[in-house]
Amino acid sequence: MGWNTWNKFACDIAIDKIEAAIDQIVELGLDKLGYNFVNLDDCWMKLGRSDEGRFIVDEQAFPQGMKALGDYIHDKGLKFGIYSSAGTMTCAGRSGSLYYEEVDAEDFAAWGVDYLKYDNCYNDNVPGVTRYTAMRDALAATGRPIFFSMCNWGEEDSWRWAPGIANSWRTTQDIFDDFSSVEYNFKTSQ
Repeated sequence: MGWNTWNKFACDIAIDKIEAAIDQIVELGLDKLGYNFVNLDDCWMKLGRSDEGRFIVDEQAFPQGMKALGDYIHDKGLKFGIYSSAGTMTCAGRSGSLYYEEVDAEDFAAWGVDYLKYDNCYNDNVPGVTRYTAMRDALAATGRPIFFSMCNWGEEDSWRWAPGIANSWRTTQDIFDDFSSVEYNFKTSQ
């Protein structure tokens, strides 16, 4: 289990907010109850890539970079999760990992990432099995064990092919804070 930045902060994220949440997880003893992951969702990166094809981390929000955040999380005894999309852009319009799987996986491993939430936005109509397999293989090539969470909204009957690709996968669309959303996703998953 863990905590994800999206529902609290969406794109309004910064190192001070994330570190405060990490400190609260530990101070409240939530880590002892199984909350082991701190997952940084969308908007940590900018739109565009460096000359070397790498993500450009939002230096205003994370002036020390992702490795420093990963070290802070690990120093607290927690695991570091991060977000990207199996598309050309993330759902919030930042740079995605489609066609950059190898270089992004290398960066994730170098930063100490333990968990990747891999979304489905701006997927260029490339079949999901192709996109998610590319990232699975890129992560494996790093030699670092990274939990791979497919967030493809259950499209393309992913429950049929995802078990051979990812550690976890979605079977439905996003869930919202009303019962009709819960009911819809429950019925869709049956």
